[in-house]
Amino acid sequence: MNKLGYTKPKVAVLAAVEMVNEAMPATLEAAMLSKMGQRGQIKNCIIDGPLAYDNAVSAASAKHKGIVSDVAGDADLLIVPDIEAGNILYKAFGFSANAKLAAVVLGAAAPIVLTSRSDTEESKQASIVMAAAI
Repeated sequence: MNKLGYTKPKVAVLAAVEMVNEAMPATLEAAMLSKMGQRGQIKNCIIDGPLAYDNAVSAASAKHKGIVSDVAGDADLLIVPDIEAGNILYKAFGFSANAKLAAVVLGAAAPIVLTSRSDTEESKQASIVMAAAI
């Protein structure tokens, strides 16, 4: 996000619920990432999680649930718990909301362009451009 021009992006680490639950690994991982951000181990962003999708993107939802957070309701980046959740969210944005899409997987030696056979040419090109930018 920094390489794309966001100086201090707000990062929401998603899970099914916004409370840490030992039986739900995604909530534990989200809480660890959030704590690492608070301690400065992850720099140049504000991280909070676990957050459910609704309170990550809707200030009204976060307020209704009593969540006090600099990220909730104003997330710039959503981190999903696994590739299945990411794939579902990506396709829901594209097919249900007509969003402009780009997909890049991070964490390897180089960014990986990850497109679907059903992606538009625009989306495939945007994915390549994003990978090159980061």
